[in-house]
Amino acid sequence: MAEYHDISLDVRDGVARITIARPDKYNAFRAATCEELIDAFTTAGWDRTVGVIVLTGAGDKAFCTGGDQSSHEGGYGGRGTIGLPLEELHTVIRDVPKPVIARVNGFAIGGGNVLVTCCDLAIASDRAVFGQVGPKVGSVDPGFGTAYLARVVGEKKAREIWFLCRRYTAEQALAMGLVNAVVPHQELDAEVARWCAEILDLSPTALALAKRAFNADSDSIRGISALGMQAVSLFYETDEAKEGVAAFRAKRKPRFRPPPSDRGQDG
Repeated sequence: MAEYHDISLDVRDGVARITIARPDKYNAFRAATCEELIDAFTTAGWDRTVGVIVLTGAGDKAFCTGGDQSSHEGGYGGRGTIGLPLEELHTVIRDVPKPVIARVNGFAIGGGNVLVTCCDLAIASDRAVFGQVGPKVGSVDPGFGTAYLARVVGEKKAREIWFLCRRYTAEQALAMGLVNAVVPHQELDAEVARWCAEILDLSPTALALAKRAFNADSDSIRGISALGMQAVSLFYETDEAKEGVAAFRAKRKPRFRPPPSDRGQDG
């Protein structure tokens, strides 16, 4: 791509920094954002001058808050099974032969939490907040956001994250293994720079082989994701999913279930 509108790519001293630049939307992604991220990861991932990639969000409020609901009308309008090429985005993060570090500067919610999960390493500000929101808005990530999350934080914790949609502090994310380190917000860039410097001192081929080996154990999830996204595309056509989006936009509690019948209530 000649230029980016939703993201930025900065390559300097062996480090490629990819920033989701939609702070007014809490760095939520739309179809165009995903396309640009795929292009940036592909460009940086195969640039021989790059040894490590950092993914972050613009501003101090959010890393990424997932799919932009304002562009969601039963689909996101782009290519891919649900109008967002998420399968490709998650795959390219895993497939580039360079370590990818998530610099988590704020909210990492929904699809943003999935991006943290997919990155090889994650360093969080003490202001960061993690969690899932899909079941609140009639959505779900049926691939790396669920099956691989269970590999990262454990089966019981992953189910808790999805079934309750709670928020977790950076320290809680560290305790469950979702991130590698937590630092005071003002020290985030310095800490990320230290990790990048250590990586740049190591053999790039050895790192690429190690990453491939780690991925080989969980690459079956790629097929689960493709199948699951096909199911999600059908789910988005239901009244239940549409109610989730409508409630989110109206800032009200969704009504996913019909009201209980009065029949049998007196007995």
